[in-house]
Amino acid sequence: MALELSILYRGSLSSCNYGCEYCPFAKRTNTAAELATDKAELDRFFNWVEARDPTDKIGILFTPWGEALIHRYYQSAIARLSDLPQVTKVAIQTNLACELDWVKDCNLDTLALWTTFHPTEVSIERFLQQCQQLDLAKVKYSVGIVGLKEHQQSARLLRQELAPDVYLWVNAYKRQPDYYHPEDLDLFTQIDPLFPINNQVYDTFGKPCRTGHQVITVDGAGTMRRCHFIPDSIGNIYDPNFAASLLARNCQNQVCRCHIGYVHLPELNLDRVYGDGILERIPHPESNSHLVSG
Repeated sequence: MALELSILYRGSLSSCNYGCEYCPFAKRTNTAAELATDKAELDRFFNWVEARDPTDKIGILFTPWGEALIHRYYQSAIARLSDLPQVTKVAIQTNLACELDWVKDCNLDTLALWTTFHPTEVSIERFLQQCQQLDLAKVKYSVGIVGLKEHQQSARLLRQELAPDVYLWVNAYKRQPDYYHPEDLDLFTQIDPLFPINNQVYDTFGKPCRTGHQVITVDGAGTMRRCHFIPDSIGNIYDPNFAASLLARNCQNQVCRCHIGYVHLPELNLDRVYGDGILERIPHPESNSHLVSG
């Protein structure tokens, strides 16, 4: 039986060229040896995907702790993955600081980028130039920004300057209770009509979730977990019998706060909103027609 599975891959890379204060990810510089280890992990993962049956349907989202696309070995791996018959989608979370010449080597039917603009780290002009290159190359991508109050003007400008069919999402800032005033909520919802869905903490304990069954996370050693927010291992993809561990499971966490977690809750029906763009955070075109506010 053909395998249908979405994989969120996160190797040992933990270095980033940005230092955003609001970012929860690691802020360090990897040594050459650490980068070599990360590359070896990625090569092994590629080889595993390549060896899968061509009738399998595997979607991949890279969710690195650092910025991966500034490294050529990630660019090359994504380009090669995009051409495999068993890969239905290969996407990556990125700050878009890399050179973009590598996208010409990709299969644009399967490539997609989940990009984020960080106003303290790069000018909006530079970021928009990168987006324009993606438009010219016909690469599918979404753009995001953290919904801090001081980012409101940047969010307005992004919505104004991005192509109308590019989805701009706003990640709600949830570390401070009652952070938003009504006018803040109105503004961010005008920019991103899905913002009210993100601006929630979901009670999830005991509720069905597609993670662990149709969606898993995989680390550099191949360890499988149901999601990034539940540390328990459910197996290893390099075990020939790994698929036996893909079972429907209810959530064991009290709450879910992050898009890459709650988007897989069946009760929210967000698979209908995003369709085959769920990994790269791009709503289905039929949903997207009402998502852009000028």
